Amino acid sequence: MLWAEALGSNVVDVDGNRYVDLTAGFGVAAVGHRHPAVVSAVQRQAGRLIHGLGDVYAHPTRLELAERLCKLAPMNQARAYFAVSGADAVEIALKTGRLHRGRPGVLAFDPAYHGTTLGALAASSRTAFREPFTQALEEVVHRLPYGAPAEQVQEILERQPDIGTCLVEPVIGREATRWPPPGWLEALAEVCRRREVVLAVDEIFTGFGRCGAWFVCREAGVEPDLVCCGKAFGGGLPIAAVLGRKGVLDAWRSDGEARHTATFVAHPLACAAALATLEVIKTEDLIDRARTMGDRFGQALEALRNRPEVTDIRGQGLLWAIELDSPTHAHTLSRNLLHRGLIALAGGASGSVLQLCPPLVITEEQLDYAAAALLEILSG
Repeated sequence: MLWAEALGSNVVDVDGNRYVDLTAGFGVAAVGHRHPAVVSAVQRQAGRLIHGLGDVYAHPTRLELAERLCKLAPMNQARAYFAVSGADAVEIALKTGRLHRGRPGVLAFDPAYHGTTLGALAASSRTAFREPFTQALEEVVHRLPYGAPAEQVQEILERQPDIGTCLVEPVIGREATRWPPPGWLEALAEVCRRREVVLAVDEIFTGFGRCGAWFVCREAGVEPDLVCCGKAFGGGLPIAAVLGRKGVLDAWRSDGEARHTATFVAHPLACAAALATLEVIKTEDLIDRARTMGDRFGQALEALRNRPEVTDIRGQGLLWAIELDSPTHAHTLSRNLLHRGLIALAGGASGSVLQLCPPLVITEEQLDYAAAALLEILSG
């Protein structure tokens, strides 16, 4: 299938077939594809400034977006460090933890998905850029199972004193679509605080309303040192950011050039789209809508629990997972949904999870149709 056009929750392929997008374009189209407010903002910005000079000379839209993000940030005295993608934001967070604490080690969890960048820095030549980060991350990443007891986290931090950063998803996104045990994020944050480990929360997928909150970590009672943002807040244009405590992000202060930057960072068109997106989320009450629509969808999905192929159904807001007993069943379900005009992706670490994360503007009729199609397919 080749996408030709998209609007709201609908996608049209090159043959004129219409589909309901239950992926929101990997979670990007939270306010819907081609939202009129986003399109208008991009058009206005294109008439003034399409491209600037990155971190050398800023532009007003970038400053306005930074101020808006810092007001939404789930920590006090927040600052924004812009990135060009979610993976880029994760790189910034890991580098920030190393610069701030002076310890290269990273605590991560299995399963998790944080991006696929290889580390182009290792092949770059300028010493000033490379020196703080020369030890390969693969050599210093320590792993625990997601949801590991606080005592186990405490033990590894004591046994591995090189760990200066803890990177965690508040909800496992791509790899499982799974929530942590109750109270786990709070306990993890407390252990990190006691051990003076930078807590970096990856909300690239879950932030900006997906789970019925601006940020899941805030709803969980956690105030992280850093939070990685991306996907939804660009409204369809590529932009990401790390929001963090001023005292932590101050580790980047330098008299010379920025040590982590990119040609298109905080691109004017993307900043304009992001500002419009944040305004749409607020004015259209999409966070409350995600909770309401999620409750409706979850009730409809309960009818699937007695199907023999279904091993679990879990979700919150407009992020849901149907876990099946095999990858074959999950991918077959995905293909059968496509034949009924519904786009949903199967995969995850096990390969057996069908993830459902539609735009927050999806209609009741579209959600009801999706639930009915799922029941019909699984009922054979």
